[in-house]
Amino acid sequence: MQSQNIQWFPGHMTKTKRKIQAGLKLIDVVVEILDARIPISSSNPDLADIIQNKPKLVLLNKCDKADRNATNKWVEYYKKQGVTAIPVDCKSGRGLNRFVPAVREILADKFKAQQAKGLKNPILRVMIVGIPNVGKSSFINKVSKQTRAKVEDRPGVTRGNQWYTISKDLEMLDTPGVLWPKFEDEKVGRHLAFTGAIKDQILDIELLAMDFLELMQNHPTDEFLARFKLKKEDITDIQPYDALELIGRKRGMLISGGEIDTERAANLLFDEYRGGKFGLITLEYPEDL
Repeated sequence: MQSQNIQWFPGHMTKTKRKIQAGLKLIDVVVEILDARIPISSSNPDLADIIQNKPKLVLLNKCDKADRNATNKWVEYYKKQGVTAIPVDCKSGRGLNRFVPAVREILADKFKAQQAKGLKNPILRVMIVGIPNVGKSSFINKVSKQTRAKVEDRPGVTRGNQWYTISKDLEMLDTPGVLWPKFEDEKVGRHLAFTGAIKDQILDIELLAMDFLELMQNHPTDEFLARFKLKKEDITDIQPYDALELIGRKRGMLISGGEIDTERAANLLFDEYRGGKFGLITLEYPEDL
């Protein structure tokens, strides 16, 4: 099956990298928000070069949609790299009670040093980074207890750097979501597209759906099969396009002449996947690195 070569060239990307670099002088720790289902693909490979020696904290967001065993493996993987990783669900707030204590622990030595210099109430500053649609706005709204950060389930909503006060000794700098100019691995582009980090409008949604269905054919979850009233053998030995047609037929997506509206079926497939209707699915594991 022919996969589409997904590339992404947003014009504001270079400008955003400059904003991140400029903000680094003002902050003590970088907090990278990743999608727990795709920690490899949702991590900007340019970030390590940009942040250099700044301490880093990782938040594995959308953990409610990821396989728990896989998420635990990722937490252990980051621990071995000397980085704290916390599974969170920014919409419900799950796990976010660990965020501030983790920041304070990472910066404990710096905090003590500042106090030793006579700064009675030093302020710790963190920078939030992450690709589009990874959940930064939901995170900020939860931890800052404000609703100034616009939340929308599509990429590219946050446009500029913004400061938020979290507590009397903690401030947070938000940055616009940014992707990098080229995906070296086609799988990265597909995984980002599956989870909605790349706008559906610039993609061939039916071809993308066939890529996703090929994955589900190999590892169908009980929830996926139940959603479409399928048995595993119904989809195992057919082509991905036939599987897409089958899903459209199951949901009554017929157009004139009895044909299946496969574009509508493809959109439905991703709406349900992104809504967590297919069970807990992780697409990437540490052993994939």
